[in-house]
Amino acid sequence: MADQQARQPESEDELGEVTIAVRPLGPRLDRFVVWFSVAIGLLHIYMNGLGSLLLRGGDWLARQLGLELAALEPLGDALRQLATPPPLLMNALHFAGFAVLAAIIYPMIARPRFATSRGGLVLDISIGVVAAASGLFLIASEQAIYDRGVHLVLPEWIAGGLLILCGLELVRRTTGWIVPVLVVLALSYATWLGPLIDGVFKFSGLTAETVLFRSVFGDDGLFGNIAGISASIVIMFIIFGAFLLQSGAGQAIVDLARVVAGRLVGGPGLVAVVASALTGTISGSAIANTAQTGTITIPLMKRSGYPARFAAGVEAAASTGGQLMPPIMGAGAFIMANYTRIPYTTIIAVAALPAILYFLSVAFYVRIEARRIGLKPDLDHGLDAREVFLRALVKLLAPIGVLMGCLLYGFTPTYAAGIAIVAVIAGSWLTRQPMRLPDVRDALASGVRNVTMTAVLLVVIGLFVNVIPTTGVANIVSLMITEWAGNSLIIAFVLIAVASLVLGMGLPVTAAYVVLAVLSAPALRDLIVQGHLLDMMAAGTLPQSAAVSFLLVDPEALTKLAAPMAHDAAAAMLAAAGPEILGILRDQALSADVLTLALLSAHMTIFWLSQDSNVTPPVCLTSFTAAAIAKTAPMATGFESWKIAKGLYFVPLLFCYTSFLGGPFLDLVEIFFFAAFGLYAVAAGFQGYLENRMNLVERAVAFAAGALLFWPQVWWTHGAGLTLFLLLFAWNWRKGRRPVAGLAT
Repeated sequence: MADQQARQPESEDELGEVTIAVRPLGPRLDRFVVWFSVAIGLLHIYMNGLGSLLLRGGDWLARQLGLELAALEPLGDALRQLATPPPLLMNALHFAGFAVLAAIIYPMIARPRFATSRGGLVLDISIGVVAAASGLFLIASEQAIYDRGVHLVLPEWIAGGLLILCGLELVRRTTGWIVPVLVVLALSYATWLGPLIDGVFKFSGLTAETVLFRSVFGDDGLFGNIAGISASIVIMFIIFGAFLLQSGAGQAIVDLARVVAGRLVGGPGLVAVVASALTGTISGSAIANTAQTGTITIPLMKRSGYPARFAAGVEAAASTGGQLMPPIMGAGAFIMANYTRIPYTTIIAVAALPAILYFLSVAFYVRIEARRIGLKPDLDHGLDAREVFLRALVKLLAPIGVLMGCLLYGFTPTYAAGIAIVAVIAGSWLTRQPMRLPDVRDALASGVRNVTMTAVLLVVIGLFVNVIPTTGVANIVSLMITEWAGNSLIIAFVLIAVASLVLGMGLPVTAAYVVLAVLSAPALRDLIVQGHLLDMMAAGTLPQSAAVSFLLVDPEALTKLAAPMAHDAAAAMLAAAGPEILGILRDQALSADVLTLALLSAHMTIFWLSQDSNVTPPVCLTSFTAAAIAKTAPMATGFESWKIAKGLYFVPLLFCYTSFLGGPFLDLVEIFFFAAFGLYAVAAGFQGYLENRMNLVERAVAFAAGALLFWPQVWWTHGAGLTLFLLLFAWNWRKGRRPVAGLAT
C-alpha cells in the first residue's frame, strides 16, 4: 500500500487492551487482498450508479456505430441486472465480498501461530466462502420459497444455519462477543425463550422457520434496510474519503490546521482539534481519523510540552468528533436517515453547528491545559500560508464542495459520492501529486478495507434489529423508560446516557446506536413531544380541537386550558391522560415540522450519546489507537479522553430541550453562544484551572455558571450564567499567574 496511508495496527498487542487480532499479511497474500478489495470497490461503484452510466453510454455508442450485438445480449442482460440489482441481491453480494475479506484479515484465533499458519488461513477463507455462498444461495432460492408457500427445504435450512453461524463468527472477530450474544438472545427470545418468561416480556414465540425466513428476507433482517445502507451510502462515502486521503488531503489538512491554529495559545493542541475536525469531514471513522492525524499531532503536542497522556486524550476526543462533523458522518447517520425518513442533506445541515460546538469543548480543554503548564503560541510553523491555503482548496474544499453541490442539486448520496470521487482524481492533476492508476488502486483498496468491519456488523446486526418489531419489545421498553422516568425528560436522558455508557464498554459506535435507537428512541421522542405540549398548555395556547381530548379524563378541562396555567398543573393533567389521548394531542396540537424535529432530536441525541463507545473504557479503540501512538497506558488514556469528550453528554441536552436542530437562525446563534460559554465553564471546573489555579469554591462557581448557561427555556438563567462566568474569569485572571512547580514549559 502507498506510504501516505495511515499504518494500521498489525496485532492486538499494539492497541494494548484490544482483543481484535489482525492477520499479518505476507507479500503474496497482501497483493491478493489489495486486488480483491479493488474488485469489491469497483463492484459497489458499478452497482451504485456507474453501471447505469456505462450501459447507457455503451448503447448510445452502439447505435452511433450501427453495431449489432445480439450475441452479447445475455451478457448485456446480466450487466443491466447488476447495474440496478434488486435490494436483496445487492445486499447479499455486499455481504459475500466482505465476508471473505473479513475472514482473511481477521483470524479466528488471535495467536500468531494460528494466524500465520497455512491451515489457519485455509480454515478462515473456508468460513468466509461458506458465509458468502450461503447468503447467495438463499437469495437465489427466494422465488422457490414463495412458490412453496414460504416453506423451507433441507438445503435452505442448512444454508440459513451456516449463514447465521458464520456471520456471528465474523462479527465476533471484528467487534467482540457482545453483538453475537445479543443476537443469540434475541433469536432465542423470538422462538423458545419468550414463552418461558413471565410478565410484560412474555412472548408467545414463533416457529424457527418463520424466524429464519424473516431474518434473511425481512426488511429489517440480514439483507434488509440496514445492510442496504452499508452497501450503498456507507461504502461510497468511505471510498470517497479514502480517495481524498490518497490524494494528499490528509497532509493538507494538518498544514492548514497549523497555519490557522498554530499561533494561538495551546497551538499544537488546537492543531489536533482543527485537523481532526477537517479530517472528520472526509473520514467518518474515529479510529481512521486518529491514525491519520494522530501520527503528526500527538508528537507535535508532546514536543511542545503537553503531557503524553493528555496529548493522546485530546487526539482521541477530537477524532471522536469526526463522526459528528458533516458531510461524511459515521455510518449511524445514514441509518438515522433511514429510520427517521429525514433526508440526509437535512441531517448534515442541522448537525454542523452542534459538531462545531463539540470541537470547541475539546479546544477549551486544550487552552486551559496550555495555560496551566505555561505554553506559549507557536509563532514559527515554517509553512507558506498562501501555498497551504491553495493546496487545501484544491485537495479538500473543492471535492467537498462538489459533493455538497450534488447533494443540494438533488442527486442521491451515492451518485454525489461517485461524482466527488471523479472530482478528487481530476483535481489532483492540478497539483504536483496527480493520482495515477496505482494511487487509484490503493485508494480503492484502502477504502474497502476501512469499511470491512462496519459492513459485516451492519449486515449481521439485522438479526437483532429484526426481532425487535417482530416481538414488540421496542414498545415494551419504550413504556418502561417512560414509567421509570416518571414522564421526566431529564431522567429519561440520564437513563439512556447510562445505557449508552454500558453498551459503549462492549459495542462499537454503530451497533450501540442501532440498539439504543430501536429500543429507546420512541420513548425519548414522546417525552420531547410532551415537553412541547406542556409549554402550550402552560401558555394557554393549546388548540381547542386538541383540548377536547382532555374531557375524557377531566370534565372541566376546557375551562382550565382556556387560560395560562401553572407548569405543574399542566404536567399533572398530561400525566393523567393515557397513551391514546397523548396520541390524539400530538396529532391535533403539533405541526408536522414540530413532530419531525422531535423525532430528529431523539435520534440525534442517541447518536451523540453512542459515540462515547470510542472513548469509554474498557473497550475504546480510538483511545487505544492514540495511546499506541503516544506510547502511554491504554486504560489511563481512555479515561483521559473520556473526560475531555464530555461535550458528548452536554450538547445532546440542547437537542432535547431547545430548537437547536431546527429553530430560526437567530435562535440557533443564541443557543450556540450561551452553550459555548457553558462548555468553557464546565471544562474549567473539571480541570480546576481557568487563567490560574482554581480553588474548590471557584470550581463550584464554574459548574454553577455552566448549569445556568445550559438551563433551558428560562430567559434570565442565560444572562445570570454568563455574568457569573465573566465575573469568575475576571477574578481568576486578577489573581495573577502562579508558576506550577515541576512542569516544563
